[in-house]
Amino acid sequence: MTDTSVASNDQASAEPVQFSVIAQYVRDLSFENPGAPASLAMAQQPKIDIGVDVQARRLPEDRFEIELRIRANAADAESRPVFVVELVYSGLFLVKNVPADALQPLCLIECPRVLFPFARRIIADVTRDGGFPPLLLDPIDFVALYRQHLARAQAQAQQQ
Repeated sequence: MTDTSVASNDQASAEPVQFSVIAQYVRDLSFENPGAPASLAMAQQPKIDIGVDVQARRLPEDRFEIELRIRANAADAESRPVFVVELVYSGLFLVKNVPADALQPLCLIECPRVLFPFARRIIADVTRDGGFPPLLLDPIDFVALYRQHLARAQAQAQQQ
């Protein structure tokens, strides 16, 4: 009985995990429509390539800046550019009392998951404002992106 009460006292004295969004903002946004006005009258859907990257940077006082980088390139059937949109959407997060082994997954999976719906809306709005149907991005599997990040890091470590 004494062991159980000691364990519950230890748990009660442990600091609770804190995770909150302090701010969200557009760090960089670019839209190019190099073929306008001809590109606005296309009969076929353009081929669209999407690239996504996540960067995390530790700041003082248990804060982290997370950057969600999205690039969309649209090209016509002859591979001529139709539009290019690049967005770096960032968030400032407060992260306290998170175990060290959970910190990287939190920053590279959960934080961008919070940011994504806002970035998706910005991409849709800017492509629509550029004269095209809104580009509605499919949900992104940030767990798979994180695993790719780990595999790249492991491959680089093996090369060294």
